[in-house]
Amino acid sequence: MRIPSMRHAAALAMLFGAALPLHAANTTSGSFNPLETFAPFAYPHASNAMRDAAGKPGPLFWQNRADYTIQASLDPVARKLTGSETITYSNHSPDALDVIWLQVEQNRYTKDARGAFGGGKFPTEFTDGEHIRSVEVEDASGHKQKAKWVISDTRMQVILPAPLKARDGKLKLHIAWDYTVPGEFGGRTDWNANRQGDIFEMAQWYPRVCVYDDLRGWDTQPFLNSEFYLEYGNFDYRITVPSDMIVVGSGELLNPQDVLTTTEIKRLDQARHSDATVMIRTAAEVTDPASRPKQGGTLTWHFAIRNARDAVFGASRAYIWDAARINLPGGKTALAMSAYPVESAGDQAWGVATQDLKKSVEFFSRTYFPYPYPVAINEAGTAGGMEYPGITFDHKKAAGPVLRMLIAHEIGHTWFPMIVGSNERRDAWMDEGFNTFVDVYEAEAFDGGKYAPKRDSEYAPGKGTPADQIAALLKDPDAPPPMTYADAVKEKYRHPITYFKTAFGLVLLREQIVGPERFDPAFRRYIATWAYRHPSPSDFFRFMDSETGEDLNWFWRGWFEHNWQFDMSVDKAAPAAGGWKNGADITVSNHDKLVLPNTLELTYADGSKRDVRIPVETWMQHTSYVVHVDSTQPVTSVVLDPKHDLPDADRGNDTITVK
Repeated sequence: MRIPSMRHAAALAMLFGAALPLHAANTTSGSFNPLETFAPFAYPHASNAMRDAAGKPGPLFWQNRADYTIQASLDPVARKLTGSETITYSNHSPDALDVIWLQVEQNRYTKDARGAFGGGKFPTEFTDGEHIRSVEVEDASGHKQKAKWVISDTRMQVILPAPLKARDGKLKLHIAWDYTVPGEFGGRTDWNANRQGDIFEMAQWYPRVCVYDDLRGWDTQPFLNSEFYLEYGNFDYRITVPSDMIVVGSGELLNPQDVLTTTEIKRLDQARHSDATVMIRTAAEVTDPASRPKQGGTLTWHFAIRNARDAVFGASRAYIWDAARINLPGGKTALAMSAYPVESAGDQAWGVATQDLKKSVEFFSRTYFPYPYPVAINEAGTAGGMEYPGITFDHKKAAGPVLRMLIAHEIGHTWFPMIVGSNERRDAWMDEGFNTFVDVYEAEAFDGGKYAPKRDSEYAPGKGTPADQIAALLKDPDAPPPMTYADAVKEKYRHPITYFKTAFGLVLLREQIVGPERFDPAFRRYIATWAYRHPSPSDFFRFMDSETGEDLNWFWRGWFEHNWQFDMSVDKAAPAAGGWKNGADITVSNHDKLVLPNTLELTYADGSKRDVRIPVETWMQHTSYVVHVDSTQPVTSVVLDPKHDLPDADRGNDTITVK
């Protein structure tokens, strides 16, 4: 389905047809050197039988897998989680593995954690980190034996008693652990106080296998502050909590009869068939003991999610809970749900969260790729805005347009990186930037554009057009390019570069360089091709080159590898030989390293206007060019990029008035 914003589609078709032959001029420009801009682009990774030259998985592509069965108990008084897990690890690689690396990210909150020395101030609150109680390895025959392990910051290396066979090797790791849940300083995982009970947002709560891939072998970057890179698998997990707590988690609740009242089960079934929001647990019922099936003791909640890279949960006795049906392509459905405290309720706040979630999931599903999980959940706490498969942690104080934007962005991460599993720790721009890009069009579609155009902390937060704001950012010599190691990007530049610049670059590709009619199907095929796989930047670049039919090397280099500036000028407008009756000759120049297709708007003496497209290929051999435009009218003015679609560094040389 075509993305709703088509404001440039018809114009592009008209403009490409409007341009007439171009003629060289002998003037020179500033720092622009065509041989530098159009030099062959060195893709970060070479193509091979694993990842082919068209940006697709090759005939020898493999990917390892990790399936999890987990049991955990939360003690909300002691703020302690105790758990055990069985990881079934499948080695599809051509390499025998003598160790298994895992993430133990609760060690991020110890005083000597590497991440404590990163951006911002040194922390003032800590925990004592992850306590690994035991590790056992079970081989294919079912034989178990204790294994040795080594902890290094937020990573754990398990030394295997015997190497795990290549291609079809499989083993089980049995791990027992516990830790103290961090307070709000946990950032992505925490407990936070509320009037009717604490909320626990439980992420990074179990040891997780690192990715072993064809690009680097074990990818063991420590958890500093950037996000994640995880294998896909199935998750079956049980969470035991006091009976007065509600648990919401990734995937489907498998035992509602054990943990919900008969009334709540009926309301959930009603919600599965309702486009309107159905209250599962009202504000009044939060303090009513009858809203729980058992008084005293504990209850165990059983969840499962398939083909995911993680599973998380929230737990509280303070949750209000509501739900509604999500309508998916092909007649399929899922369930949208929200869980939030009474402080967050209201029609201007979390009372509309489920409807916002429902509409966003429906847009992304019909436009890009169907939502793959049975449930989508908004959970309110202080993690702020954090995404996981099937559930997001959004700030409990968010309301109005801010809450709507937050919900759309966080559930949008289902597509990047939950479905398309890029490496967030290395290439955050392929996660946050791609998601911000699709959010631009989600904002235009939501309630007929009620909140459009997207202008918020993620995209064009300042004054002027997005292009003008990016132009100002590109002038900053300290700004890192998007293809920067994620943890090396200072907080000052994280949103402007990783989110905004990346997203705006994709908008340029779609609306100015390639056109929606080629970009949209190529981008959808990219998602479908790499669903539940791990694409690299090279895979994306090659895929879009091949599928759109454009050699975009010059753009990948200038926009993603560098922060090159763009500056075109219109230098002269004169009658052609023999006078205006023979047309106009317009001299344009390119002054800086970045090139982009541009539009000349000519205004004639009778007030009529004409647009002429200047393609990128103009600059392959020249720094200045004379554009001949057939006409019979005198030209009164010429403007480059009249709609400010492009990030031109100097608008002062974009206009000429003909006297």
